[in-house]
Amino acid sequence: MSLPIVAIVGRPNVGKSSLFNWLAGRRISIVDPTAGVTRDRIATTLYAGDRYFDLVDTGGMGIQDVDNLTADVERQIRVAIEEAAVVLFLVDVRDGVVPLDQEVAERLRKIGKPIIFVANKSDDPKFDVSGADFYRLGYGPPLCVSAEQKRGKEELLTEVLARLPADGDNKAPKSIELKIAIVGRRNVGKSTFINSLAQADRVIVSEIAGTTRDSIDVRFERDGKVFLAIDTAGVRKKKSLAGSVEFYSSHRAERSIRRADVVLHFFDPRLRISRVDKQLAEYIVEHKKPAIFVVNKWDLAKDTTPTEKWSDYLRTVFSMLDYVPIAFITAKNGKNVYRLLNLTQQLHKQAGKRAKTGELNRVIQEAMLASNPPVRSNRVAKVYYATQVDVHPPTIVLITNGPELFDDTYIRYLTKTIRDSFPFGEVAVKLILRAKGESAGLSSGFGAVDFDQMPEPSPDTDTTIIPVLASEAPIDALDPIKVDEPAPTPETAAPAKKAPSEVSGTESTPRLEKPRKKKKPNAGTWEL
Repeated sequence: MSLPIVAIVGRPNVGKSSLFNWLAGRRISIVDPTAGVTRDRIATTLYAGDRYFDLVDTGGMGIQDVDNLTADVERQIRVAIEEAAVVLFLVDVRDGVVPLDQEVAERLRKIGKPIIFVANKSDDPKFDVSGADFYRLGYGPPLCVSAEQKRGKEELLTEVLARLPADGDNKAPKSIELKIAIVGRRNVGKSTFINSLAQADRVIVSEIAGTTRDSIDVRFERDGKVFLAIDTAGVRKKKSLAGSVEFYSSHRAERSIRRADVVLHFFDPRLRISRVDKQLAEYIVEHKKPAIFVVNKWDLAKDTTPTEKWSDYLRTVFSMLDYVPIAFITAKNGKNVYRLLNLTQQLHKQAGKRAKTGELNRVIQEAMLASNPPVRSNRVAKVYYATQVDVHPPTIVLITNGPELFDDTYIRYLTKTIRDSFPFGEVAVKLILRAKGESAGLSSGFGAVDFDQMPEPSPDTDTTIIPVLASEAPIDALDPIKVDEPAPTPETAAPAKKAPSEVSGTESTPRLEKPRKKKKPNAGTWEL
């Protein structure tokens, strides 16, 4: 049985998203003075008293969307009300009763469900007396609260618990098996993929670029397991961000990558790989997240471009990510969608694998014999001991005679050797070098981080949110982008060489002269 739903509804700019974030205890919905920021249904699970329930934020009722998505927003609101067990009717105590409040009141009068009348923005008790003006809406005196000043939370939750159905499901929701972030630039089919997974119109899908603004968590079940898919706003270059809303959308896309167990990086086969895609890939690598390159909308390109050509294109542009699997899907008709879900589970399992210490040390020793370590200031780099100290991602600590003696090229070489020798060949590996005498374990700096509680940057600061320089215009063939350096095309790209990806650098990676065993093949490429 699903949890009871409490939906927050009201006209635009009465503080629905602020109230949602306040009750949830973390920043989820984007809050901005601009009317109509929220479009989709945004949900989170709360526990209050002895009850679990889902709290749902909705768009403003009666809004005229600037991108002509009014009908889609209204449909999301209608679904939220239909599914709700309790409805929070929110008004702005400072504005008083406005005509749109009366329209919302009339619409809610017909639903036949428990309604809690709430007046927001009552930052001080002196504003509570203004609530008397709302009696004429026919819902009695409103409960005055302030999401900004955190007034009235206990009273509001008490009212919600009193109106939840007594026979509702009171069990804790199933634990989430896997968190999957879907990222990419705008209009690559991320929301369509989410709806295909959820088997419902969970988020708004439109050909209009920038339809999705919030990062939306969508829970769904398959084979008895609960998954969380995180839909994100399409990323574009910083100088093109149109105001604070797009700034916070980009910030939440980054946060979604950090929250996720596996990241799906989406591409449109009709567009060349841009600097946006490169910056996203760098961000994924920086946080050592298991990833899959997903070429969506393949039904539109399969007759003109072979899968091998696009695979070579990806491998050449992202040569440092040769271990990342590639999948070709068509989310619109569900082609390969669940095969992709199965692959995400496999990568998550790989990231949780451990290497035996004895075997790990033997592999490191053989690798150093096969390719001599660097010499600096008449000192030869040495590894005394290796051990795996963590998983998700697999984290290897090397005790050395000095981390400064190992250059980036050699670190990449050791990382690649470790990845190819153990059962986590398709995920990122974190390699940490310690000097002899330092602790081999993880310091406190590697502890768990609550990304939702981290300070949120301001659009007025100089924080970089995945800047790009390349055009996103479609092309007839996969021609290179001419920005800082030319990017190869499928026609000119040579077969991609295997190259490590964990540490940045420009030098080539030395090859193993005496490989211990046959090299593992890359992840498979799926075609329709």
